[in-house]
Amino acid sequence: MRRNKNLPLTETVYYILLSLLEPAHGYLIMQKVEELSDGKVRIAAGTLYGAIDNLLKLKFIEPVENEDARRKVYIITDEGKNVLLLDFERMKHMIDVTETNLKHIGG
Repeated sequence: MRRNKNLPLTETVYYILLSLLEPAHGYLIMQKVEELSDGKVRIAAGTLYGAIDNLLKLKFIEPVENEDARRKVYIITDEGKNVLLLDFERMKHMIDVTETNLKHIGG
């Protein structure tokens, strides 16, 4: 199987993509990331907007129309969902292999 050049995703990018399964603006993305990560990942505004610019270039997210011209709202694209799922499967495989191998040492 050929490996996707965009994998692995950083933890921050993974949570940003996950938070954009529904449309959200910057501040809401920051809140959702913190909530989804149980407070383990907090994003500063500069980090978030740098990540958003990169995700837009990769076509993993796209802007959506909204009534508030002051806020830019984004949503994950099909390509973004695909890469999110690939990274999820990659991590799941690592967990499964680790669990299987730890059983051999009584862990």
